[in-house]
Amino acid sequence: MNTTFDYIIVGAGTAGCLLANRLSKDPAKRVLLIEAGGKDDYPWIHIPVGYLHCIGNPRTDWLFQTEPETGLNGRALRYPRGKTLGGCSSINGMIYMRGQAHNYDQWASLTGDPAWSWQNSLSDFMAHESHYKLDSYSSPVDGGQSAKKLEDFKNFHGANGEWRVEKQRLRWDILDAFAQAAQQAGIAPTEDFNAGSNEGVGYFEVNQKKGWRWSTAKAFLRPTCMNRPNFELWTSAQVVKLQLQTQLDGSLRCSGVQVWMGGEMVNATATGEVILSAGSIGSPQILQLSGIGPAALLQRHGIAVQVDAPGVGANLQDHLQIRTVFKVTGVKTLNTQANSLWGKAMIGLEYALKRSGPMSMAPSQLGAFTRSDASQPYPNIEYHVQPLSLDAFGEPLHHFNAFTASVCNLQPSSRGTVQIQSPRFDAAPAIAPHYLSTEADRQVAADSLRLTRAIVAQPALAKYQPQEFKPGVQFQTDEELARLAGDIATTIFHPVGTTKMGAADDPLAVLDSHLRVRGGNGGLVAGLRVVDAGVMPVITSGNTNSPTLMIAEKAARWIIEDSTRRREG
Repeated sequence: MNTTFDYIIVGAGTAGCLLANRLSKDPAKRVLLIEAGGKDDYPWIHIPVGYLHCIGNPRTDWLFQTEPETGLNGRALRYPRGKTLGGCSSINGMIYMRGQAHNYDQWASLTGDPAWSWQNSLSDFMAHESHYKLDSYSSPVDGGQSAKKLEDFKNFHGANGEWRVEKQRLRWDILDAFAQAAQQAGIAPTEDFNAGSNEGVGYFEVNQKKGWRWSTAKAFLRPTCMNRPNFELWTSAQVVKLQLQTQLDGSLRCSGVQVWMGGEMVNATATGEVILSAGSIGSPQILQLSGIGPAALLQRHGIAVQVDAPGVGANLQDHLQIRTVFKVTGVKTLNTQANSLWGKAMIGLEYALKRSGPMSMAPSQLGAFTRSDASQPYPNIEYHVQPLSLDAFGEPLHHFNAFTASVCNLQPSSRGTVQIQSPRFDAAPAIAPHYLSTEADRQVAADSLRLTRAIVAQPALAKYQPQEFKPGVQFQTDEELARLAGDIATTIFHPVGTTKMGAADDPLAVLDSHLRVRGGNGGLVAGLRVVDAGVMPVITSGNTNSPTLMIAEKAARWIIEDSTRRREG
């Protein structure tokens, strides 16, 4: 087996699949993509509602858990991460969301690199986008209002990329009523969450194709990469550590990876670059196991320190959602529809015949972005609204009609850590998000619960007689609501920031603005980058999957440009 490649990509998730596609396009470059999970041949991966069978399933999920969290009153949470081709894009909520323009302008400011600004990132979003509204696009000539709207839409969205964006294939009366209530509470409707400001209320768009989940494995690996002779894919292959060599000038170079595959250790060599795309949990774990991380942590586990990098595994940020449940009458919800054999049969039949209905559902269908209080400069909370309710994710639906309005703080000030607990590559790291550890986050939690009640109290929902089932109207003060948030809140699966990029004078910046790993003393670890959600210095104001694709699109271009410079130089 030839184990020498130009590029080695670790992790066939959201970023890794796009990188593999872009880097293997040059037939002169040999590209290896390594995935610790198996192939994406599990049927539930491809049916949208199948996330219920993929999360918590060792076939598709790493089955991580957080440490007991003080802010959650001692609770530990399940922490799903994709472990299959496509990574989290094969098990996530499929919501297409870029965030807000100011997020990227802030990245540009923090890194000192204007390449990360919204204006300079928009083309990277559009490069791989295939938006359904542009399927039969031709320049309008009638000059009407609809023509102008379509022209404006084309300035923000792509038509010819691999990453499919479609509207959802269902609607619910209870969600329409919530949207009307949100408008009555002062949240304007929006037709596009992805043009720089996502403020407003509307149905989410999703990464699906004709009612099937559209993962990055489908979009970027098939059929292109799989048919390229210069591309190789290893599955069920876990990277143990990076191979680091000291060069004549004393700097480090990453020359490859050590991989556990098929019951044996295999060394793979990269003549160009190794790119870590193992995610916000996997990438810092691999760096730490390889000797790049906080010196005290590495020494505690008997790992030789190659680079004392305190930022590796620090700066963990996540969106914590607070799930409120309201009982309703006189309207259909999934609770009663899915709690009968006849209802389940009709749901299955509708999907089989039309690829629509509840089996085509993303976990959340309706969204809203707004401010928790008037002093906020940007929308700082996001609602995920669902026509169903249950005690906890994975539990049975309630036997009464209800809807859930989950709300999350988009820009939490709490910061957590990811740290190895053992020098063994197959031992899970300690994940400590430190949710609700700041007074500001606890205040946003209390304010957002009050706003939820204000929306539900609007006339549009009155005919359904909503009654607060969870958390309960007895909780009213800031202190009560903040503690309550700790009792009922859960992750929305958006961990970022654990290998953040930043300016040279930022002691926690693991990467430079081109995502190259810093090696201490102002230098770099040659031949090593990180390209995944961990590079975000600050979390985006929305779901994080599509921003990760944008990061990979930009990084692929830089990697190719650097290779060209080295060859010509």
